[in-house]
Amino acid sequence: MQTSTSTSGQQPLWHLLAPRYTSDRERLAAYLALETAEVLAGVKPANLLNMPKKRHRLEYNFYSAWQEHGREILETTGLQVEIMADRAGSLLLFIYRTDSLQALLERTTVRSFLRKAGYPDSFDLQMALARLKTGINATDFPHEMGVFLGYPLKDVAGFMGWVNLPSSGHALWKFYGNPERSIKLARAFRNCRQRMAKRLESCGTPFDCLRCEHFDSEQISLASN
Repeated sequence: MQTSTSTSGQQPLWHLLAPRYTSDRERLAAYLALETAEVLAGVKPANLLNMPKKRHRLEYNFYSAWQEHGREILETTGLQVEIMADRAGSLLLFIYRTDSLQALLERTTVRSFLRKAGYPDSFDLQMALARLKTGINATDFPHEMGVFLGYPLKDVAGFMGWVNLPSSGHALWKFYGNPERSIKLARAFRNCRQRMAKRLESCGTPFDCLRCEHFDSEQISLASN
């Protein structure tokens, strides 16, 4: 899960925003808006979110909050969710936009990559998510998950050892080869978080911010190369 930091880089954005909310429902909606900001903006097809039970300083029992309010909160947002794992201490959620994830999976380069990872020649979105879920609950984590999260194919291939490219940096993921495209994409993701943090400060309620924006399929072109 991505950790959002403030523009000063001194404190996570969520730690600055969390004290604004007193109810579990509003707090969960704000957390989802921040953690899916780049997905809502159509810049990223999906995010993985871990919803832990444990309470730490400035942390909350998002596991229970999700069980009570999660699906209802997402109902009118344009986001979809697949519960990838429900373990004793946490939920692992795959939250996505159908339009942007479908557009990504229809790209020839992505289809070729996934075929190499063992996917059939013909598969639909639900089949792909079911395969990911099976992999997550097995012994070997499906590292092709990076494709579904919108990371550049060269970086996912490099991480999986499929190509001989040098490690060249990291953000949410490791970069391989020329990092220019990866840096640009990571910056776009970070900017979405920062814009959402500002919106959450000015929105009447976090539910007003939790809405998908217009999607342009060209926005995910960086990830399919």
